[in-house]
Amino acid sequence: MGRRSDHSRAELEQLILQEGHRQMAEQGFARFSAREVAKRIGYSIGTLYNVFGSYDRLILAINTETFRLWTADLTVRLSEAGADRIRALVEGYFSFARQNRNLWMAIYDHRLPAGMPIPEEFLPDRSALTNIVIREVGAALPESEREQAPRLARSLIATVHGHCTLALDGTFELMGVTEPVELALSRVKDSLTVAAGEAAAD
Repeated sequence: MGRRSDHSRAELEQLILQEGHRQMAEQGFARFSAREVAKRIGYSIGTLYNVFGSYDRLILAINTETFRLWTADLTVRLSEAGADRIRALVEGYFSFARQNRNLWMAIYDHRLPAGMPIPEEFLPDRSALTNIVIREVGAALPESEREQAPRLARSLIATVHGHCTLALDGTFELMGVTEPVELALSRVKDSLTVAAGEAAAD
């Protein structure tokens, strides 16, 4: 029987999110079950959807929690980084993905229904990670080129993500690539060098 009076709505939201995040880490997106989350916490599936509104909002909340953890992890890495903060960014991306593979993949495996935007409440935590990269890329550019940092940072994130995906799914191994982190780092630094060179040429 459900324990409907045991928790306030805010407490119940945290309970669901914690169990959902735990199961996502263990099972991955393909095997994730909202019904199993409800069962584990002693509530009905209807209670989950009453709290989060829909399956998609539940997954968004779980994935947003992963973004929070990822941002915290990267912040710590940068606080301990030496002069090469770009290396810390790239290594941090790979490290988080490898250590939290199911959670990391769930971010990209989940697709919202057509026409459904990400609710505003989730955007700050999801953009925090990108903002860190924009800040660090901007700091690595000449002052005259820093206005292009947001566009360049997003392109570099895509580059590192692609390398990381190919590393985790075994494609790079089949291609004989043994150091995917260094390969990604080289592409990132090449792009930064080109941007700095263009500034110098002007």
